[in-house]
Amino acid sequence: MERLGLIAGNGRFPVIFAETARAAGISVVAVAHEGETLSELSGLVDSITWIKVGELGRMIQTFQTHGVTRAVMAGGIRKAALMEHFAPDERAMRFLARLTTFSDDILLRGIADELQSDGIQIVDSLPFLSSIATPAGVLSPRAPSDQQWRDIRLGFDVAKGVGRFDVGQSVVVKSGVVLAVEAIEGTDATMRRGGALGNGEAVLVKVSKPGQDLRFDVPAVGLATVQVAKEVGIAVIALEAGRTLMLDQREFLADAHAADLIVVGVTPAQ
Repeated sequence: MERLGLIAGNGRFPVIFAETARAAGISVVAVAHEGETLSELSGLVDSITWIKVGELGRMIQTFQTHGVTRAVMAGGIRKAALMEHFAPDERAMRFLARLTTFSDDILLRGIADELQSDGIQIVDSLPFLSSIATPAGVLSPRAPSDQQWRDIRLGFDVAKGVGRFDVGQSVVVKSGVVLAVEAIEGTDATMRRGGALGNGEAVLVKVSKPGQDLRFDVPAVGLATVQVAKEVGIAVIALEAGRTLMLDQREFLADAHAADLIVVGVTPAQ
């Protein structure tokens, strides 16, 4: 049985990763963050160590103690956590002192390099989550109309275009007009802005950014996505096939069907 490390952040993603890995016969050694990671993760992994945000040395030591040579990152860390309970240890302080910029990408790549220097490789989580990756095609009882397909294709191209500048992963489109583009606020807030302008029947498109390092950020939707879509008048949820996760997939699709939402998995060729 493979022993895999899990660097767990907030949200449902770490929990779903642990459930999926366990079902696949993978032993998971988790490092979870106090005040961020859901407590239910404890019952889904073979070992868990709780650390404060910034305890890089303890993270590495935990994985070394359990013989972990590969690890995944799942879930983020709230920016507010850096103010509330950031407690960098000596290893983290040395690491931070070497940085010249503190963008998310630089920080995450730097942490991956730190672990790599101690024999722990950060790997992409997608290969372990193929069962919840979005498949290509129409995933709802109803298919998009011709106009909605045109909006999906436009949204896909626009989202990929802005993604090249590391802006966001989602856009909202209606009748050939881009209503909202995701920035730092996240997908749900983007849907609310676009839905308010669209007055119903808008299309959400979510993709991975070109060149996106999926070790650190895998595009995902969940039950909250469906709830917001219902509230704000999003009629279609279009996701990049193979590179976007549907967390709680069965419930996600059931809720979408019950709300009469159209859900599709889209490839670049479409």
